[in-house]
This record gives sequence, structure tokens and C-alpha cells, in this order.
Amino acid sequence: MDSSAARPHPVRVDSPLVTVMLPAVLAVIMLGLGLSLTVDDFRRVAAYPRAVAVALGCQLVLLPAVCFGLVLLLGLTPELAVGMMLLAASPGGTMANLYSHLFGGDVALNITLTAINSVLAVFTLPLVVNLSTAYFDVGDGREVGLRFEKSVQVFALVLVPVAAGMWARARRPAFAERAARPMKVLSLAILALIIVGAIAAEAGNVGEYLVDVGLATVVFSSLSLATGYVAARAARAGHAQAVAVCMEIGMHNTSLSLTIALGPSLLDSTEMAVPSAVYGIVVYFTAGAAGLLLRRPLPAGAA
Repeated sequence: MDSSAARPHPVRVDSPLVTVMLPAVLAVIMLGLGLSLTVDDFRRVAAYPRAVAVALGCQLVLLPAVCFGLVLLLGLTPELAVGMMLLAASPGGTMANLYSHLFGGDVALNITLTAINSVLAVFTLPLVVNLSTAYFDVGDGREVGLRFEKSVQVFALVLVPVAAGMWARARRPAFAERAARPMKVLSLAILALIIVGAIAAEAGNVGEYLVDVGLATVVFSSLSLATGYVAARAARAGHAQAVAVCMEIGMHNTSLSLTIALGPSLLDSTEMAVPSAVYGIVVYFTAGAAGLLLRRPLPAGAA
């Protein structure tokens, strides 16, 4: 359904809440992630070679391809389509670790995948975004996409805080343990406020956006979760490892995708942020349902 003709031009979000707070919140989240990581988390790849290879293949190649087919099938507007592709290219979020723990996943594998995906996304996410903005021809003459200098900003937003957190953990492990949880709670609370503010900026269009992108986010979330588990089991990973992969590639980092979509020096588009905002709510329910289904291992031949 293409209602772009009836919908006004996307509103630019220039409030300090978005221009200053959102990048700051993302930096805090990435710093908190770094506080939970060690060099051994990257070395642990050797312990799960198949699971890691399958997860990365799904995350970097399969899911963006599935999302591309989905947005074409559903006929989303160009801006919403790019927003969905941005979401698909984003790595796993920090909540994947918690959900994996709750539903019997291998949390050590989650941490390893989060570490690797966060690094790779610095290079793969700008590529997917640029290809998407070119294909869907968004921008109305504006320069949209992630040029080299914008990609450097993504690099700084993601890797620099993670590296700082890892350095702090290595030097002050006790402090890192104490600080990780409060920082996560604070950053998630502020992120929720920013999502509400971003949606409020287009209050007149919210109903249409939910109609346009609600189905897309539910289907994409469900497909991501199912793909993670089935692909890992097909690669002969154990149930706990498959649950970890399910959550890791099924719960995308909406704080990162929202920052890139709303950032005035990045994509600067409220409409492109709508899929991430809607998905950020939907995924808690779809991931919870998937976790409940996977509480007991499926029969060996089911995957």
C-alpha cells in the first residue's frame, strides 16, 4: 500500500532531545556493552565455529535479502522501506542477551555474536543503507544515505564507546560490574522517551504508519527469530546455541537504527525511524513468544 501521495513530507526532528540525547544514549549503551566484554569474547569464536558462521550469514546476508523482498511485497513507501532495511542491517541488541538467558540460551555465545556483529555493522550497515536509498530513490533531491564521513560517525558512535568500555573493564573490573546495570537501565529509559518524542513529531501520521509498517515489523521479527533457530539447528548446533542465535539475530539494535535514522547529520528522517520505533515495541512480544515455544528443545528431526 503506497500512501505517499496523501502523506505530507516527513517532518525533520531538530529538537535537542533527538539531536543531542539520542547519540549520547547510544554511546552510553555501547559503553555499557563494552563494560560486559573482554578480548576472550572475540576469541571464543573457535568454540562455536558453525553457530557463529550461521548467525553471521543470516545477519549480514539472508535477513537483509528477506527484508528487501518483504518491503517490495507489502509495497511500503520508499522512506519506510529504507527504514526497514536499516533495521534489518542493524546488529543484535543488548536485550538479546537477557532474553537468551531467560529462555535457556547460551549467553556466552550471545556475547560473542554481539561483539562481532557490532564491529562488522560499522562496515555493512552503511553499505545496506546506501544501496537502499539508491534503489528506493528517496530524498527528493536531498543527499540521503551514509557517505564516508557519515560512516565514520557510525564508527565513532559504535566502536569508540565499546572500546572504552572494554578498556575500563580490563583496568577496573569491579567498577565495570557495578556500572553496567545502572547505565543500561538509564539509557533504556531515556531511549523510550526519545521514541515517544520522535513519534509525537508525526502524531498526525502515526495511525497510517502503524497500518503501513505494523504488519511488516511483525512478519520480519517473526521471520528473523525463526530463521535464527532453524538455521542454527540445521548446522547441528545444540538447542542452547540455537536459542542464542535466535535471539541474537531476531532482536535488532533499535537504538542504533533510530540514531542513524533521526540524526540530523545522518539520515535525518522521522519516517525512516518509524519501523525501528514500531519494531522496538513489537519485538518484545514476538521474542517472548518464541522463547516460550523454545523453553523445551524441539525433537531432533524438527529442525
